[in-house]
Amino acid sequence: MRKALGRGIDSLITKVQDNDISGDVVQRIPVDKIIPNRFQPRRNFDEAKLAELANSIKERGLIQPISVWKDGGTETYELLAGERRLRASKIAGLTEIDAIVKKDLNDEAKLALSLIENIQREDLNAVDTALAYRQLMDEFGVSQADIARSVHKSRTTVSNTLRLLDLENDILQGVQAGLIDEGHARALISVPDVARRRDFYLRILAEKLTVRDVEDFARGFHAPRKGAERKTRGAQRKSPEVQALEAALEKRLGTKVDICPGSGPQNGKIVVHYYSLDDLDRVTQILQK
Repeated sequence: MRKALGRGIDSLITKVQDNDISGDVVQRIPVDKIIPNRFQPRRNFDEAKLAELANSIKERGLIQPISVWKDGGTETYELLAGERRLRASKIAGLTEIDAIVKKDLNDEAKLALSLIENIQREDLNAVDTALAYRQLMDEFGVSQADIARSVHKSRTTVSNTLRLLDLENDILQGVQAGLIDEGHARALISVPDVARRRDFYLRILAEKLTVRDVEDFARGFHAPRKGAERKTRGAQRKSPEVQALEAALEKRLGTKVDICPGSGPQNGKIVVHYYSLDDLDRVTQILQK
């Protein structure tokens, strides 16, 4: 277990910045001597955007050098910052690349460099950002409050980003691949039932549902009942049989279903929720079969 980092990320960033001032120079190094960064926050790379960057590098050259770390005992360089530029340079056919070569960096400082370049980039997806936050907390003992100060975000924002990691792996991969937005994922967290959450995730993909559609669906699990549906003090909860029937209908229809008792023991109503006109049409087709 690593111990806490004292002043936290700020001290690491200061160390990196001081190192930049103390005489780092740009060198040309072979791309095949560069090994991946163990602390890279970015997990997914858009192939189309990489191709665009490669074309730009062919036409204009590499504008900003990458950063690497050199261990004097090996012939390789560990990438610290600039993986997109490195990948695009390889696509462009470069055999050498401009790089700032750093020395005397520990693991914490290496991670700090990666975070400086990647966490604060607007195009880094929320799941990769959350994974980087979690890595800082688990491996280096950094607190949420310290992360928030260092990346200039509120502690609530950092906490909400970390909550995304409670979602199932396929949903997280959907965010990383750009199949759903961060807003979709945040709304899905509010759906308490894992099976229904994953079913609705598949519906988002199939029906191109909006964030508002997901928020409405999630809200249905928490909204208070009206009239006879609202629970009053001392009122009985739904029986296990009714709950099981609701669950079966929801699985069949792919949407939230409420069985609401009426004024007598043998009457009531079934409420089938829908969250868009396309959703209504889909449910209607199922009911008409």
